[in-house]
Formats: sequence, C-alpha cells, structure tokens
Amino acid sequence: MSALLLAIDQGTTNSKAVLVDEAGAVVARGSAPLSIRHPAPGWVEQDATELWQSVVEAVRACLGAGPAGAHIAGIAISNQRESVVAWHALTGEPLGPCVSWQCRRTAAACSELRAAGHESTVVAKTGLPIDPMFGASKAAWLLAHVRERHPELAQSDVRLGTVDAWLLHNASGGARYACDASNASRTQLFDIEAGRWDEDLGELFGVPTRLLPEVLDSDAEFGLTEGFRGVPDGTPIRAMLGDSHAALFGHGVDRPGVVKATYGTGSSLMTPLEQAAAPQHGVTTTVAWSRSGTRTYALEGNILVSAASLPWASELLGLGGDPGALAALAETAPSSGGVDFVPALIGLGAPHWDSDALGLFSGLSFRSGRAEVARAVMESIALQVADVFDAMRSQAPHPLRHLLADGGPSANRWLMSIQADMIGAPVIASDAPEASALGAAYMAGLALGHWPRLADVPALQRQPEPILPRIDDAERERRRATWRNAVARARLKAEP
Repeated sequence: MSALLLAIDQGTTNSKAVLVDEAGAVVARGSAPLSIRHPAPGWVEQDATELWQSVVEAVRACLGAGPAGAHIAGIAISNQRESVVAWHALTGEPLGPCVSWQCRRTAAACSELRAAGHESTVVAKTGLPIDPMFGASKAAWLLAHVRERHPELAQSDVRLGTVDAWLLHNASGGARYACDASNASRTQLFDIEAGRWDEDLGELFGVPTRLLPEVLDSDAEFGLTEGFRGVPDGTPIRAMLGDSHAALFGHGVDRPGVVKATYGTGSSLMTPLEQAAAPQHGVTTTVAWSRSGTRTYALEGNILVSAASLPWASELLGLGGDPGALAALAETAPSSGGVDFVPALIGLGAPHWDSDALGLFSGLSFRSGRAEVARAVMESIALQVADVFDAMRSQAPHPLRHLLADGGPSANRWLMSIQADMIGAPVIASDAPEASALGAAYMAGLALGHWPRLADVPALQRQPEPILPRIDDAERERRRATWRNAVARARLKAEP
C-alpha cells in the first residue's frame, strides 16, 4: 500500500477529512457536522471542544472508509480563519467559546479604533481594514472574558490562537503551540512584510503578543501526533494553512494571474501577488502561504454571507431550510423579475466593509412570486462575487481572464452560468468538492517529497471545461445596475 496523506479541513459548519494518494486524488472521505450558537444579536460562536471532536469524528469516518492497513505518511490541516480560541496552557481546557469569524460582537470596539484614526496604521502593517471579522478584536474580547470568568489564572496560563493552533495543540497532545503565516496574517496582529507578531498592534488591540503561538511556514515540521484517536502516534504534521489559501493552492495556483472563489458559508476570492501591495478598492492584502522561508502574498476579498443565506431563505419561503429545494425553485424563474436580495445579515464585507448595512429585498411588486425571490437569493451569491472580482481586476497587476470556483455551491452549474454572466468571463468549477483539503494535502506532499513541484501533481493535470458567459455587456450592465442600487439602499443609515 502506497503512503497516503490525511488532510483535515475544519470549516464553519462541518469538519471534513480526506485520504489523498500519490496521484493527488481522494481515495476516502469523512465528515462531521458542527453546531453554531447565536447568544446575542450579531454574536456567532462555537464550542471549541465540539470543534475538535468533530475533527476526530471526521477522521474516524475517513479512515474507516479508506483502504485497510493504509499508511499515513503525513497530516495536513486547513481551517476556518479569523476565528479565535483561548485555552488553558496546562490542561488544554477551553477558557471560552470559539469566537467565529462571522461574529460582530466587537463592532463597537472596532468603530472606536477607526474613529481614533488607527486604521491607516493597521492597514499599512497587516493589509486589513479594522473590522470585527478579523481576529485581533476577538482575541481582546476573549482575554477580557477569561479575566472575568477565571480571575485566578495568571496570564502565562492562557493560550490564545487561531483554529489551526487549537487543532495542532490537540493533535500533538499539547506538545506544540504554533500557527502558520497565512492564519497569522488574518489576525491584524501580524506584520505581513516583517513576518512577525507586531507589539505595537498588540498594544493597540490589547493583546500581548507573548500569548500568541509561534508562527511557522505553511510547510513546516509542525510536530508529531500524540493521543489523536485513530491516528498512530508519531505521524508527522507537515502542512497547515487557512482554508481559502489552501483552496487556491488546491487549484494548482502558485503564481499570479489567476483568481479563485471559494463558495461556502461566506465566500473568499483570492489571487496571488509577487509582493505585498497596499490594498485598494475594498479588497485586502494577505499572506497566501509561506514555503521554505519564502512568503507568497495575495489580494483577497471576503464576502460575509454567501451560501449561509440559502437555508435561511429556504425556511422563509416554506421549503424546510433545504438549499437544494431553494435552488430548484429558483431555476423555474426565467429572471428575478427585478427583485434583488442583499444578504447583509451581519453587515457587508468586501468591497464595502459596512458593518451597519442591513439585509434587504428590493424591487418587489405584485408580479413577484416565490420563484423570483428564490432566484434573487441565488443570484446574490454571484453578484457579490462579481463586485469583488471587479475590484481585483482594478488592482491586480496581471489580467484576470477567468475565475476558478470551488465549494458546495460551485457544483451547481446553473449558478456558475449566472456567475460567468455576471463577471463577463469564463468560470472553471472544480470537480473536487474538497479543494481546501486537497490544497493542504498538496502542500504536505511537496514537503514530504511526494512531488517535486505543484504542477507535477497528476490530479491537477485534468481541468474541467470552462463555463462561458451567455449574455452581452449591455444586458450584464442592466442586471448589475439594479444590484448596485439595492446595495446602496441596504447601506442607507436611518436618521437618528
């Protein structure tokens, strides 16, 4: 039996695990669901213990479906980003919830920092605007929570990390406390050009950098497994990176000129850069990954609510919360009939970054039916992606001629056809639903010498047929003009 790679993709709504062979193909899969809590309006959190247990369950299911006696040569991890966990350094017990990347509980604190004039400094060092999506303000909230709930703890007893650091702690039996550069770059505490935690940023947000994990390359030797149920002790952990970064790598992209979109709870568009650049047009600059001491940068646009709106809208329309039923209903409408849906259910991310924006249906009339409303919800995914794609086109130094798509909704060819129409460019949808897991596996496989170069991974040498635009520029502009009007309405502020 040839050596296999075990890749873990820890996401917002579930954890997945796949076994990847030396051709770069998936030979077994496993998954486990995760619950999400909303303890207050705008607050989103998860149970950190449940999060780890979902990984254990996904790995158990994957190994059970794999070939008997399979040898695991190494482990790779991709994870939800910007979420933050605090835990006891000695016992490993969580000291609070996993504060989700979707959570807006720190919106007021972020507004105060912006009002005090700190945003330009933060953007210059981190490539990110001050926004509650990113990890720094969440980490500060967690520290305050720990001080209130556990006054007996010394600060040295607290570990504070991104989800990859939490998974590594558990997978290594508590022996390792580290994260990778891509995850660190999403915290707003990491200077992306200097490649280190920044003490001034830590002081600004109220997060002592000495509490943060060691930052390593994405293909570093992260340690060995210990007490990871179902996995032999001593298995090397050879790659960790954020899920969107891993998805880009999973498409076989390691150089500028290509943009990918990951469709999930939210959506992320990313395109590599040769060097860090000041963000413009509402997109951010981030570390795509760091390999063998060399950092690759990227432009990124983060959409806060993408597929997350589908079960909500399905429930609203009496379809039992089933996204598939919503999509089927939407396909029966030849158009949205002038209806637009702006899914600003937790504000708007890129390219607007407006925490105060509100969700909105517009263009309703007596002609509007359930099918038109369902289609407007589906189209909102493609229209948000198109806004970010245009923003990247305006800044990227290389032409962006097509879009690589992955994630659950990308399997819907009807939706991807709308996506091609809205960006006026071909869409190539991955035929592998586990792009993030595969990207992490490819990173680990390169580190372990399975392949000399990313281009040599056999599975990447087969590319699906592109989905081409079907409408002309005039029709595209008419459709997107009504969308821009709807977004403007969603961003209107009520008079005090």
